[in-house]
Amino acid sequence: MKKVTINSVASHAGVSKKTVSRVLNNEPNVSAATREKVLAVFKELDYTPNPIARGLAQNRSFIIGCLYDNPSKSYITRVQTGALAACQENNYNLLIHPCECRGEALISNVEQLLQTSRLDGIVLTPPFGDFPELVEFLTAKKVPFARVASAILQDESISVRSNDEQGAFEITEHLISLGHKSIAFIKGHPDHSATQQRFKGYRRALADHNIEFDERLVEEGNFSYHSGVDSARSILDLSPRPTAVFASNDYMAAAVLKLATQRQLRVPDDISIAGFDNAPIARHIWPGLTTIAQPVEEMTKLAVTQLINHITEPQEQPFQITLESRLITRESTARVNQ
Repeated sequence: MKKVTINSVASHAGVSKKTVSRVLNNEPNVSAATREKVLAVFKELDYTPNPIARGLAQNRSFIIGCLYDNPSKSYITRVQTGALAACQENNYNLLIHPCECRGEALISNVEQLLQTSRLDGIVLTPPFGDFPELVEFLTAKKVPFARVASAILQDESISVRSNDEQGAFEITEHLISLGHKSIAFIKGHPDHSATQQRFKGYRRALADHNIEFDERLVEEGNFSYHSGVDSARSILDLSPRPTAVFASNDYMAAAVLKLATQRQLRVPDDISIAGFDNAPIARHIWPGLTTIAQPVEEMTKLAVTQLINHITEPQEQPFQITLESRLITRESTARVNQ
């Protein structure tokens, strides 16, 4: 069977080879009618672009790298889902690169990755988008990059984030509206800007409702389930025990729920528990977790899409946007028992 080439597609569609290439690369300067016609020919001829030939012709690898370091497997899965969706829509491939390095070791690791993989661009998931040395390195090397869920806004790079502070404020205010005044808080990993933002939202809600901040009610976690267990143990040992616990992600909140249940505490009658992210575990455990739905897939997909757009046609003004999160109330929170 004769192999279908880009020339075959161009001839069959009655357009130039360049037009077919523009459709393949999802470039904007193609009319909707022409795009639809070429796409129809792709389907009719069962055309699959050769990524190696395509890369050589345009001096690109058509590979986007995704750098991550997060103890929550659910979060990484959601990041990958969003990134893959954007890559598939734009005929790109995705390379997932876990990295636990910091400082000079991080720069060496990323430099080696760029040399061996010939990435066209890189997506920085938390906490990497907030590391100045990495941002400066990529800028100096002229490597296109996009940041997901970074606290840094005023710079010259693509950034897609959600408002973590506002989300934490809303969930704390929700607990206050239920009559809770003694609300414990479990922080996330210190490297992540979301940790500081969520803590800031928690404290702002307390201040707005004239509730005195109590350092004894704050525990250091790192977004992992196990850190949630350790934090929960300290919180539940307090006397008097707080009436509510707000953990910086759902896995730590689930750990609090488990330990509370083991101690024969009824949730939410004896203690209310809330999380953050709306990870699958928030829906799958009982009682279901009250949480903040963070649009992780949407953030990552938008960041990757904008990065590919920038690679294809460099933009003078970087794309930067803050997406909204939303409060989801479930059975783990209720009015405080007087």
